[in-house]
Amino acid sequence: MMQKRSEFHFRYPPNIHELDLATMVSMYRSRGEPRKASPGQYFACSITQELMKEAKWWFGVYYSQSTWDNMLTKGSEGYPLTDIELNVLGSVYITEDEPPHREYVEKNSGVTDKLAYLIVNDLRSFGFLDEDDSGFIRITPRGEKALNGIARRIYEKRFLPEMLRSYTPEDEPKIEQAQKSDDSQKSLF
Repeated sequence: MMQKRSEFHFRYPPNIHELDLATMVSMYRSRGEPRKASPGQYFACSITQELMKEAKWWFGVYYSQSTWDNMLTKGSEGYPLTDIELNVLGSVYITEDEPPHREYVEKNSGVTDKLAYLIVNDLRSFGFLDEDDSGFIRITPRGEKALNGIARRIYEKRFLPEMLRSYTPEDEPKIEQAQKSDDSQKSLF
């Protein structure tokens, strides 16, 4: 896997798998919602540490509106992309000749099946992925823009297969070298 160059992007909590399904769905659905602090209380932006009365909410973490806007990536159309969405979009992108099945994409996302299911549904409803009646998924042109946007944010370059969590060097195409024939010509020099 390629070395990350920036941590300035949205991330799911590392222990999100511990949540029950109802809590996970609720938290996932309310990410990005504006929250108002109770009277006499304040929120602190997790990046700038500035105190504020209103903030955007992300799985228990708060961001100022300007920080939230800056964390959104080019081509995301306002969708808060993480490295997990990069895995989902990227795994579909690299198998374009033969679209992968939804189950494969969810299994290789890097999160629990339940959360992966929600993410794939959202990416579909946002127009980044298309799914046929048999469950095979293709990336859309909008999805490619979103994929390259999050890849640039995290790795500072366009998407490459090495950015995928499931990437292994064996995935690289092999370039065969021509073999010298045994009856090589004698040098005249």
